[in-house]
Amino acid sequence: MKALRASTSSTLVLLFLLNAIMLAQTAAVDPLAPTHDTKSAAEIDREWQLSVSKYDGARAALLREVDRQDNDGPYRADWETLRKFEMPQWYKDAKFGIFIHWGVLAVSGAVNEWYPRNMYQESDPAFQAHRKLYGPQDKFGYKDLVPLFKAEKWDPADWARLFKAAGARYVIPVAEHHDGFALYDSGLSDWTAVKMGPKRDVIGDLARAVRAEGLHFGTSFHRAEHDFFFDGGRKVRSDVNDPKYASLYGPAHAWLSDSNQVLMNDWTYVSPEYANDWLARATEIVQKYQPEVMYFDWWIGQPNFRPNVTKFTAFYYNYAAKHRIAGVINIKDYALDWHAGARDFERGLKASIEADHWQTDTSISNLSWGYLEHDQFKTPEFLVHQLIDIVSKNGNLLLNIGPRADGTIPDEVRSTLLEIGGWLKQNGEAIYDTVPWTIYGEGPTKIQAGFGHDQDTKPYTAEDFRFTSKRNALYAIEMAWPSNGRAIIHALGAAQQAKGLQITNVELIDSDAKVEWHQSDDALEVTLSASPPGKYAYVLKVTLAS
Repeated sequence: MKALRASTSSTLVLLFLLNAIMLAQTAAVDPLAPTHDTKSAAEIDREWQLSVSKYDGARAALLREVDRQDNDGPYRADWETLRKFEMPQWYKDAKFGIFIHWGVLAVSGAVNEWYPRNMYQESDPAFQAHRKLYGPQDKFGYKDLVPLFKAEKWDPADWARLFKAAGARYVIPVAEHHDGFALYDSGLSDWTAVKMGPKRDVIGDLARAVRAEGLHFGTSFHRAEHDFFFDGGRKVRSDVNDPKYASLYGPAHAWLSDSNQVLMNDWTYVSPEYANDWLARATEIVQKYQPEVMYFDWWIGQPNFRPNVTKFTAFYYNYAAKHRIAGVINIKDYALDWHAGARDFERGLKASIEADHWQTDTSISNLSWGYLEHDQFKTPEFLVHQLIDIVSKNGNLLLNIGPRADGTIPDEVRSTLLEIGGWLKQNGEAIYDTVPWTIYGEGPTKIQAGFGHDQDTKPYTAEDFRFTSKRNALYAIEMAWPSNGRAIIHALGAAQQAKGLQITNVELIDSDAKVEWHQSDDALEVTLSASPPGKYAYVLKVTLAS
């Protein structure tokens, strides 16, 4: 009996082991099964490297060019020389630009521009939204949206005309967002708008149209975030786990999203190979399109990217100097020394004048950076006021729009841009080519400074003014029309901030009506006509003795 029991026990153990082996083999050959618990970061990265290995030669050539250019010009790949960068005058004078988030991410029109990532996150509304729209993620993944991005109605010349009519001086489309799909003609990827979807060089076509309208052209490159962007697909059955599509989905490393993390921490695994691929692709964009602005998103501040970011900066500024491009890099957070470019504050406002020129990027939408059905938009008045406040504090406003997948711009967006352009056509003298005055303004309405407060400003009153200046002109921009027809500007009193300045004339921009004015020690008092010359805000031009 003991022998029988032992034999039975051995048989059971053997069957158990065989079953375990079969299950392991089944899991190993299932390309859609979750992989976070079965593959290391290094294994996942090797899988991605293999998927893009056919471009190793082209990538190496670009990296050699970076090394050469880093030693061929006034800049080196160190902060000591990069902080000597001088910002182009055109950028400081421009004040207003257009940002564009477009691509495959516009196809669904659902949730927001992070739909590509969140459609693989089980706890996110985009996960169920995707299943309702297209089916399970293992049957219909993000790759399957690519053919639906056709841009069949896109007219880059129409876009460029609209941006010029909006009063923008520069345009920055996102050349590649976190989703890893390039809108430019990349020689390092199969997943580009030239080879799939629209079958055209979106960035090249737009660059030509924008420059034909006399506007400056830049590019935004968000590939650094692609290293982690699709990590949700590792945890569920999805096409992200199929090595066949690794060149689109990238390494998809796990993102450590603990809100208590110190931002300087290494948030996720970034291999040297991925960091070099990022550097090569950024270099490729510069060589092919010669952008006057290079905009990067948050992730380049991560320690594993930062050495290559410094190398790229030296390359870009040396390349720009050699090719007579007045270029600037937009810096977020701590990715570079703050004097090595223009600091950009995403959806952020400043409480006072900044000594160094800066930029706010924000979206015309309150809900998304990309196209979204049933969207909610900021009003023209709100955006005009935001532009005025930012310029008075030595900044630029980069206003984002999200076109549809077919290339059309929603009517609400088009209308708002034209309204802003109408105001600038009347009053742009007080915005373009100006510098801050002694103080940015006065009045009871204060903005909430810092990140994420671009929607929080309360309505301005007729007591709120913002100041700019140009040569012997001081512009007092009144944020609402006074009901009693009297504008009282305390800062311009003879004993106030205007002490020592001699006012020779006061006029209302874009109005033939003569204004009466009187300066006392306490204030400059201006009597206006009964009706305003326009809307949103009104400019008093105060001429000073030379």
